Formats: sequence, structure tokens, C-alpha cells
Amino acid sequence: MPVAKGSTIDPARTRATILEAATALLYERGLDGIGVAELCAGIGISKETLYRHFGTKDGLVEAVLRERSERVGQWLATRAAAAGDDPRAQLAAVFDALREWYDDPAFRGCAMLNAAAQHHAEPVRAITARHLDRYLDLLTGIAERAGAADPRLLGRQLLMLVEGATVLAAHHDGAADHADHARQAALALLPATPGHL
Repeated sequence: MPVAKGSTIDPARTRATILEAATALLYERGLDGIGVAELCAGIGISKETLYRHFGTKDGLVEAVLRERSERVGQWLATRAAAAGDDPRAQLAAVFDALREWYDDPAFRGCAMLNAAAQHHAEPVRAITARHLDRYLDLLTGIAERAGAADPRLLGRQLLMLVEGATVLAAHHDGAADHADHARQAALALLPATPGHL
């Protein structure tokens, strides 16, 4: 990424720009679907710039996954919170957000699960586990607010619906149907809360 003569190089901005471009490219092509030279050309940087900011392609992949996990986790938490205090509305909002994501032409499934399936490297698996824990925390919180007898168990069941719907939406026809069916199943599992029937 060339810098105009007389401009100052901002390493943080450069790193953020690389992450943004790499996120889209790696999500579209897959972690193993693109080599370092093509990745650098697609992002518009030299190999030296990649290595300076991330050490290796794997370092870039890990940074992309951590940033994406943070962004997606915040997005779902924000959507749930925007639904108000009703846990049923919060849970419905999570699945409504997922449905919108599944309908996006760029949708290729869960980047974390895709990465874990492609790379059995411990750092990628650890990032994926933290990502799923973030979802589990959100869903368990909703289960607690709904008065579930075992919020952690219900949170895991809801997580299975989220990830199962995401896998089906990525690999099977009827993405919107998968989101809607998972939403219905999730709401059926959630206990009715007083005043929110």
C-alpha cells in the first residue's frame, strides 16, 4: 500500500487496512485457497509489509480471526440488546440477525468454524473456541433472564441451533428457512417469562 511522498506512515492504520482487506479475501477464498503472493497482491501490499505487521501468513490469519470474532460477537450482542428487556425478543433478534447474514450474497458460513476445519493448528482452534464461548455467554445470559432451570445447558442447546443453522445455510439450499426453523426451535426451548407470553 503505497504512501504518497511526504506522507507519514501510520502503522496502526496500515495494520487495520490490511486486516480489513485480508478479512474479505480470506473469507471469500478460504485460508488455504490463496497463497502468500496472491494474498499480498489482492491486498495491495508487499510480502515485507505482511511480515512486518503479522510475522507470517498464519499470524495474519490469526489476527483476522480475532478481529472478526470480536466484531461478530459485538454485532449479535448489540442486536440482542436493541430488542429490549424481553429474553424472547432478544433471542428472536439474534436469529433475525443471522437470517440477514445468511441472505448476504457474500455469506460463506462461520469464518471461525471454516478456519478450524481448514487448519487444525492450536492457535486457530483456540480462537474458534473463544468465539463459540462468546456466543455461549450471550445465549446463556438470555436463558438466565428467561428463568431457565439450567441456563448453561439451554445456552449450549441454543448455540447448537445457531451453529447448525449457519452450517446448513452455508452448505444447503434454503438459507432463510434454516434461520427461521432454528429461530422457532430456539423460542420453543426458551421458557415463557412472566409478562412476556
